Amino acid sequence: MSTQSSGTDLDAIQKLNDEQLYALFVNESATSGEIWILTDEHGCVMLNTDDEDCVPVWPSKVLAEAWATDEWEGCKAEAISLAKWYSHWTPGLEDDEFAVVICPIEGKDGLVVAPYELDKALKKRVEKLTS
Repeated sequence: MSTQSSGTDLDAIQKLNDEQLYALFVNESATSGEIWILTDEHGCVMLNTDDEDCVPVWPSKVLAEAWATDEWEGCKAEAISLAKWYSHWTPGLEDDEFAVVICPIEGKDGLVVAPYELDKALKKRVEKLTS
């Protein structure tokens, strides 16, 4: 599934479970070289689960914007290159003890993963795509 199709086929994405959304995220982000977050006037949007403070991420602008409703309506989707994710975001999130929540969408909270686990999965997928 390409980034383009993910944005236009929200119904199909709604039917995916957390592991399938994670696989979609890793594949599409590795292919595009970008991770999408939401920002507001205070910076990156954060979510709180029972156990973790998390940064939500998406594989495309369309999916990030689709989640920006209600209290998040004023948020803007922002792309982060994988290079910047690896060099700044992963170590920063680790240092601050934040987790990453993968592709929360309407009706689904998304899968919570450690930043280094996501980093490892992305690098592995990029390596497969470029070899």
